[in-house]
Amino acid sequence: MNSRERVLSSLNHREPDGLAVDLGSNPSSGISAIAHSRLVNKLELKNRKTKVFDVVQQVAQPEMELVDALNLDVLDIGRVFNVNDTDWYDFTLYDGTVVQYPTWFKPDRHPDGSYTCSKHGKIIAKMPYGATFFDQTVFPYIDGYPENYKDLSEAMNVVLWQALVHSPWDHAAEDNFWEVLRERTLELRKNTDKALMITCGCNLFEWGTFLRKIDNFLMDILLEPEEIEKLVEALMEKHLASLKNVCEAVGDIVDIIRFGDDLGMDSGPFMAPDLYRKLFKPHHTILNAYVHKHSNMKTFLHSCGSIYKVIPDLIEAGYDIINPVQTVAKDMEPERLKKEFGKDITFWGGGCDTRKILNHAKPEEIKDHVRRNIEILAPGGGFIFNPVHNIMPDVPPENVIAMFEAVNEYR
Repeated sequence: MNSRERVLSSLNHREPDGLAVDLGSNPSSGISAIAHSRLVNKLELKNRKTKVFDVVQQVAQPEMELVDALNLDVLDIGRVFNVNDTDWYDFTLYDGTVVQYPTWFKPDRHPDGSYTCSKHGKIIAKMPYGATFFDQTVFPYIDGYPENYKDLSEAMNVVLWQALVHSPWDHAAEDNFWEVLRERTLELRKNTDKALMITCGCNLFEWGTFLRKIDNFLMDILLEPEEIEKLVEALMEKHLASLKNVCEAVGDIVDIIRFGDDLGMDSGPFMAPDLYRKLFKPHHTILNAYVHKHSNMKTFLHSCGSIYKVIPDLIEAGYDIINPVQTVAKDMEPERLKKEFGKDITFWGGGCDTRKILNHAKPEEIKDHVRRNIEILAPGGGFIFNPVHNIMPDVPPENVIAMFEAVNEYR
């Protein structure tokens, strides 16, 4: 099997000839810029550039030399943009790491070493000195919901997740964007046997937290559900219009579409399952049904935390894949997940805990941990190896190498 066949076999719950592996197919399955820089230097790769494609989270786009060195099976089609050296410039992070930022991203440095980003005269994001990602500073609906949503686009455009968006969406305003996206994605598919993914957001719960601030929005779920329903309807109109364009442009050549909606915290879902079923599940169902009807793509939901109690609903809503499979959260033990849901949904992640193991354990302990998770999650397919979320800056390169050495035992 080639990489694409290996991934698709596992997504169809057939055990492939070897473990399917991902690192960097989307902004929630990757590696931070600092950790990436240390890794490529440790591996002594010829191409040691660290391109920060997700500037909010400071996540690197793995260069093809690293993709080949680690035997990765999935690529983000965002890499078909910003392909020239002139699309990037060198930038030195607080610890001295030299990375490359896209030329459109020019944060302002302050005397205290912090950085801010502004739009329409507002500071919309801040990274304090010594931090490794940008924080949101503007919440357009923090003082209350609008009477109508005719200005929703303007509100969304000052939220850092949209204003500082990663590729390919940093080119979305260009006149011929969809034609170029298709043309370049066709070329990528022709020249690689990797599975292809596109990140398309379509967040609902999360957009409520981005617009209202999370504490307000969580209270609104109980106190103002009618306002939430109106907001979600307005978001759905935008999401379905975007999905129409995505499906028409690349729905026949991309294998996976990545959605995001963090529904869980360490101790359980952010809301009772019955509230999820009432406020969000019907809309998630529509999004999945649209993709499945109008494309060949599998749907991938990135949702952090303990989502065990709503996984049956996510399956019913039509999701094919969940990520990052946060195995240290309540009720998210890999044995439990595989036994109860392994035949119905693919686990993309859960391969190595990034909170305590990958960053703090010794290499042999990491290998034992990885072997155990693979032995639980891989049988019968329905598993793509990926660490639990992004590899953080504090992870030593030796530990990343140990993780992939364990993975390669199952090749």
